[in-house]
Amino acid sequence: MAGNSQRRGRRLTPKAGAPKGTGGKNKDSLAGRGRTLPADERPWHKAYSGTEKLPQRTAWKQDKERRAASEEGRAPKIGQPGTKDTTWGKGGGRGTPTTKGRGGKPAGRSGPRVAPGRKANPAKDSPELLVGRNPVLESLRTQVPATALYTAHGIDVDDRVKEIVRTAADRGIAILEVSRAELDRMTGGVLHQGVGLQVPPFAYEPFDDLVAAALEQAAPLLVALDGVTDPRNLGAVIRSAAAFGAQGVFVPERRAAGITATAWRTSAGAAARVPVAQVTNLTRSLKACKDAGFVVVGLDADGQTDLYDLEAAVGPLVVVVGSEGRGLSRLVGETCDLTVSIPMVSDVESLNASVAAAVTLAEVARRRSVEV
Repeated sequence: MAGNSQRRGRRLTPKAGAPKGTGGKNKDSLAGRGRTLPADERPWHKAYSGTEKLPQRTAWKQDKERRAASEEGRAPKIGQPGTKDTTWGKGGGRGTPTTKGRGGKPAGRSGPRVAPGRKANPAKDSPELLVGRNPVLESLRTQVPATALYTAHGIDVDDRVKEIVRTAADRGIAILEVSRAELDRMTGGVLHQGVGLQVPPFAYEPFDDLVAAALEQAAPLLVALDGVTDPRNLGAVIRSAAAFGAQGVFVPERRAAGITATAWRTSAGAAARVPVAQVTNLTRSLKACKDAGFVVVGLDADGQTDLYDLEAAVGPLVVVVGSEGRGLSRLVGETCDLTVSIPMVSDVESLNASVAAAVTLAEVARRRSVEV
């Protein structure tokens, strides 16, 4: 009697089993990435005990653990910063500069030891790397401040790369050629097309100075962003603010986009001309503007005032633009002196945040030109 070996569609090859050894597929995916750093060598862990500068976030974690341990009457479970050498080379336990250590990196290199293929979250005040041939070229064309240009060994040179290198050289930007593996490590595995532009951290204007400088103008105008998280929207708003005569823009420090390389590029260089401030509490800052004599106007699809009927446009004004999804937050909406809607003839529910800001600022500029 024939068995199952004669059935149609039978398997002719053995079923593949799990990879041998502990870890299985996960172990294979980590091949070549180096050893996993222990907790006391990770700058982002509360047990960090390294000699490098303690990140602000890590210091906050350690202080939080100290307070919790004090309340519970136990020893805090934190590291002892400065007690363990976590640099490459001298004293780092990685051999001489001509040898390689356990992680596969030259022992004589400088900087913190980070496992190959891994990338720690950069600090807020650290430079940012903008990658990709088109983004890098556009940034150089629009005079985005930059400190270094990284190019990969053996890069396929096309017209864009030639213009990138030529423009960087004309601006006096340092051009550094690195291996493709090193550029992969610097970008955290992001597709970089063989080029990376290092952009310095943005220098924000103090909020009080921003308000004082605006009040010195004949027609003070500021723009506030409430929870706008897309840096491209932020850059576009800054560009519109520069085009229509606003003296500054201010944004919250938390849960909002800051001036990144993407925002720089989208602003088309306007971020170098329009002061931008970060504030801890947007509601409190808007109240300070009201005390200084500004009228605070929030953009809202259900606003009580039509944009074309905005009589307050000719005086000291703060235009508040809500986030891409939920619009104005409740507290910010309550703080505004009035809310303004943009009249539209179609059934479109709302405009993009940067487009709404541009339309409003254009109408404010039109009204002010008529009054002059």
